[in-house]
Amino acid sequence: MTDFERLYKTYFDDVYKYLLRLSADEHIAEEITSDTFFKAMRSVDKFRGDCDVRVWLCQIAKNSYYSYVKKRERTEHIDESEMAEIPDLSPNAADQFVRRDEVDRIQRILHTVPEPYKEVFMWRAYADLSFKDIAKIFGKNENWACVTYHSARKMIIEGLEDQGYEK
Repeated sequence: MTDFERLYKTYFDDVYKYLLRLSADEHIAEEITSDTFFKAMRSVDKFRGDCDVRVWLCQIAKNSYYSYVKKRERTEHIDESEMAEIPDLSPNAADQFVRRDEVDRIQRILHTVPEPYKEVFMWRAYADLSFKDIAKIFGKNENWACVTYHSARKMIIEGLEDQGYEK
């Protein structure tokens, strides 16, 4: 087994789970996870080792996801009348719609949260990094990472409340 195969087997689940939380879509997460490891394989010689490999892979994944979203926004322009004509084949489509709407609201609010709060929140909520790992990324202590995360969380909750969304 090559070093890269070991890297893939070791970190695939972490990267996939991070992208699944970021995108809330299994197919997108799978596609971008594959893309992430392809990009990592091409640029492994550029990895300097100043952060954990999982963090490096999740950074590649995050950048790939944002590129995917930008590309999708440019190419997806479906007319509302066309959407109304699509039949509902899912038994719980309303629940899925509400869930997706909640995720979209949180992501829109998250993009208004200033740095480093936004990034700390994303590392914690989407990548499941510990406060210790987050602190390492920023060169701070665990308490700083914890306080910053909870401050970001509070900003998101306040943003939701401002939009009339109940807890």
